[in-house]
Parts: sequence; structure tokens; C-alpha cells
Amino acid sequence: AIAPTLLTVAPRAAQAATRAEIDGEVATALRTLRAQDNTRPLFAGAKSILVFPRILSGGFIVGGQYGQGALIAGERTLGYYNIAGASFGFTIGAQVAGLAMFFMTDAARAALDAASGWEIGTGPTVVAVDQGLQANITSTTLSEPVYAISLSQQGLMASLSIYGSKITRIQAE
Repeated sequence: AIAPTLLTVAPRAAQAATRAEIDGEVATALRTLRAQDNTRPLFAGAKSILVFPRILSGGFIVGGQYGQGALIAGERTLGYYNIAGASFGFTIGAQVAGLAMFFMTDAARAALDAASGWEIGTGPTVVAVDQGLQANITSTTLSEPVYAISLSQQGLMASLSIYGSKITRIQAE
């Protein structure tokens, strides 16, 4: 059952994307996010946005995830990054989803670049924004350094496991 699911959510071969490919996917993801009613305060207040348009996750007992994206400030691309993670425990399935991280302060973004890789869960607080919380976001309620929104989720994955993700700057060709 897992093999057909992996084939439907991962049609591209796992290889490094070019800058043009990453830029195109990031632009599409940003259009999707801007079309959501309650993201305006995030876009208005963010110093920069790290967008991973396509993160492939999958596993059976042992799992992993990988995606590439770009850090955007205004209309400028500040750099390219990957996100990689591993899990161990009860994990089964496969999915593809995007992730946008809105850095609301310069200090939060500096934490991203301060080390050779940033592990989610260390450094600034990251608040995952779901549909319910997103409906309540206004420019006056934003108080955390980083907000994360997932988008374009496809596939099915169940997990009850120990999980870690690391974001690292890369040199895209």
C-alpha cells in the first residue's frame, strides 16, 4: 500500500533543484499563501519568509523528510535552504506538503544563519499556524518570532515517533 502512495506523491526523482526550479515553486507557493484570507498580517509584519514549497515525507517505522526552498525578503531571494529530518517510532505512509516560515524579527532570522544548520525546536520559538489559529491572527496579536504555515498537503501519513528536522543553507545551481 505504501509503494503506490509514494509513487503518486513523489513523481520527481530526488535530485538537487536548480535556482530557477526553486524560485518557480517558491513563487507559486507564495501566490497560494497570499490568496488565503488571514495571511495578510503575516506578510505585512514578516522581515523575511523561508518557503519550502515541496517537502517529501515518508517512512515505515523509520521515516524521513526532505525539501528545498528559498529565503525571501520583499522581492529579493536571500539564499537557498534545505530541510531534512528523520523519525523513529510508529511511522507509516507518505506525503508531500509545503512549509512557509514567517520570520517576524531580525533576531529570529539571524538565528537561522548563526549556525551551520538550524534545528527546529532550538533557537527562536516557532508557532505552527493551523486553520483555527490563522483565523484569529491580526497585526496586534502577532507576538512570536517565527510563524509556520503548511500548505498543499497531499498523501497520508500517520506518525507517533521521535522526530527532528534541520534547516541548512545550500548552494543552488
